[in-house]
Amino acid sequence: MMMRLTGLMACLCTASPALAGKIFVSNEKGNDITVLDSESLEVIATFPGGQRPRGITASPDGKWLYVCASDDNLVRVFSTDTYEEQPTLPSGPDPELFVLHPSGNPLYIANEDDNIVTVVDVETRTVLAEVPVGVEPEGMGVSPDGTIVVNTSETTNMAHFIDTTTFEITTNVLVDQRPRFAQFTDDGRHLLVSAEIGGTVSVIDPSAGQIEKKITFEVPGVLPEALQPVGIRVTKDGSKAYVALGPANRVAVVNGETWEVEDYLLVGQRVWQLAFSPDEKYLYTTNGNSNDISVIDVATDEVIRSVQVGEQPWGVVAVP
Repeated sequence: MMMRLTGLMACLCTASPALAGKIFVSNEKGNDITVLDSESLEVIATFPGGQRPRGITASPDGKWLYVCASDDNLVRVFSTDTYEEQPTLPSGPDPELFVLHPSGNPLYIANEDDNIVTVVDVETRTVLAEVPVGVEPEGMGVSPDGTIVVNTSETTNMAHFIDTTTFEITTNVLVDQRPRFAQFTDDGRHLLVSAEIGGTVSVIDPSAGQIEKKITFEVPGVLPEALQPVGIRVTKDGSKAYVALGPANRVAVVNGETWEVEDYLLVGQRVWQLAFSPDEKYLYTTNGNSNDISVIDVATDEVIRSVQVGEQPWGVVAVP
């Protein structure tokens, strides 16, 4: 009997496959969401994402997908399991980027046309606050402890620090022209803000509200005006930062201690946003003009694959 049970248990263990995660890509021109299996990197589904889907993120538990449907002037919510649409979330006009509080609620949305940040309770689907910021707000970042949310305004060229309790702006930091993205390091000691037209990434000390360093970029054979930093991701241990350089078709690898560029990785055309896999083994890039994503091995900093998705991929998020 023991031998039969042992054999049966072995069969059951062998028959149980490891559960793969999913990668979700918002296709700005295609008005849909592409879903890829994170192990095979095959496209497994495509579903409508609303009109001009751009910013995309997932709840901390990976159950819900949030999408900025910019031309619908709202945030669409989907099940990451069934892809069924849930009740939408309110937003001001033209939501482009957003960030979730580390707890998963609320959601902070940049409304480009209204010059405000809209704060939305994702459970009650109600607006908690509207925070006036600079002209053409775009980038959104939140501190690891959830006490500060940062918005970047493209035309005012500022990073606005907003207290998440009072919804008041506590600090404004002037950065270079057309800031597009804001990313805190995992320890909260640094904030990185990309300036698309300025061609730099400002490394800011959040506690002092001061710029510590400006990262610049130079690629042989690429015109300086094509070096347009947009999306940023930093490894959890802070050792490396990755910066998408737009029409330069490169991702810069930056040393997280010295803030010096160590390498440039050739990816698809017009690389825009970035996302790590949940285990941080891979970095995914959206390439808007080649309609694909590139997959980067984080350990070796090698581009190992490209996968065709929809029309003009904009944002990307990976869930377990």
